[in-house]
Amino acid sequence: MPAIALIVGLVGVAIGVLGALFVQQYVRRNRVEAAERSAARILNEADRRQKDLLREAKQEAVQTRREAESEIRERRNELKGGERRLSQKEDTLERKLEGTEQRQRNLQKKEAALEEQEQELAQLSEERRAELEKLSNLTAAEARQTLLEQVEREIRDESNRLLREIEQEVKAEADTRARKIIATTMQRLTSDVVSDATVSIVPLPSEDMKGRIIGRDGRNIRAIEHATGVDVIIDDTPDAVTLSGFDPIRREVARIAMTKLLSDGRIHPARIEEMVEKARKEVDHAIKEAGEDAMVEASCPGLHPEIVRTLGRLKFRYSYGQNQLNHAIETANLAAMIAHELGADVEVSRRGGLLHDLGKAISHEVEGTHAQLGADLARRHKVPDAVVHCIEAHHEEVEPGSVEAIITIIADAISGSRPGARRESVEHYLKRLEALEEVANAFPGVDKSFAIQAGREVRIIVKPEEVDDLGAQRMAKEISKSIQESLDYPGQVKVTVIRERRSIEYAK
Repeated sequence: MPAIALIVGLVGVAIGVLGALFVQQYVRRNRVEAAERSAARILNEADRRQKDLLREAKQEAVQTRREAESEIRERRNELKGGERRLSQKEDTLERKLEGTEQRQRNLQKKEAALEEQEQELAQLSEERRAELEKLSNLTAAEARQTLLEQVEREIRDESNRLLREIEQEVKAEADTRARKIIATTMQRLTSDVVSDATVSIVPLPSEDMKGRIIGRDGRNIRAIEHATGVDVIIDDTPDAVTLSGFDPIRREVARIAMTKLLSDGRIHPARIEEMVEKARKEVDHAIKEAGEDAMVEASCPGLHPEIVRTLGRLKFRYSYGQNQLNHAIETANLAAMIAHELGADVEVSRRGGLLHDLGKAISHEVEGTHAQLGADLARRHKVPDAVVHCIEAHHEEVEPGSVEAIITIIADAISGSRPGARRESVEHYLKRLEALEEVANAFPGVDKSFAIQAGREVRIIVKPEEVDDLGAQRMAKEISKSIQESLDYPGQVKVTVIRERRSIEYAK
């Protein structure tokens, strides 16, 4: 039984192995067939794709060939067209060249004809000149000189006429613009006119105070005069004492000290010295405040303290009754307005106008003109050179070299010459009129001269047989220049030269 079982087992194993081999062989054969079918399908697809690509390539080649042939035909047509145009241009150039040669031949013929005509004209001119010399008994040089003299007279008359017309137009335009600018600035700025004299009046509470001011044997009045440097005048004026002196600062110190003494009631030499010292400090403080206020009012910040203090002293300085500090502020504002209208440097003009009379605060202490002294003081304290030039040139002691300097001169003249700004004595007024007439009478050919319009105009009548129209115009300029150089005057002086020729005959 065991042996049978073993045999059966072996047979079963052998059958299983054979079955497995058979199955494996079957599967392999199926895979090979499937692979062969797939390979045949791929080959067929590749053949079909190859045929399609060949067909597309042939179509593209045919299309490319057609396009190339078309482009070649177009290029050939363009070349043929260019050849035709070149041929036409060559023909045109040949025709133009032939025309140019023909014109050149014609020009040569005309030049030859012109040369012949010039020779004939020269010969005729020579013959005519000889005939004219015979008829007029003048040589060619003499005739030329006569002709030149006649032409010179005609040109001079014409140039004089044109010169007068141009000058009239320029003057009219300049006057119109100047009047507009000055009127605008004067309308924008108005200020009060302040007048003062060389005396100050101190009111007294009673007549008895005059004796106390004089003191025993006049010791009090002498102490006041010695301490202040002014004259104390006690006269018949009721309830008042007069302080007289040319230095306005000393006079102000004396006035304040006198007022304090009268309020205190104790008047003796020691007390006088004490009050004078207090008054001097008050005046110094007032000077500093006045300078600072002027600096602010004129919009000129940043000035040196010494400049401000010197400027404040102008509060007590007067010229022809015009307060100089107010004049400086007014000049600064006028200069700034004019500079703004003209497009100049407003800041330089403003500072030049404010400081232009700075030297008047020290001119009585140091030798020199107030313009130069003010310029030197400003230069020492680092004021800009452009402003210093405005100061030193505002009376034209130095030639004005900038627009701002000229603006300062104009603003100074406007402030000083406007109606009511200054007063002058009758004697000085008459001397100024006589000086104007003397300057005019000094010129040759002047018959009479008259200063009119309060010295604002001088009219000159010339001798017509000695001065012609051009000479009259030239004389007006020379007289105005002489007045500018030799006389001092406010504002401007109009010079009018009158030339009149009268021919009188009587019918008998």
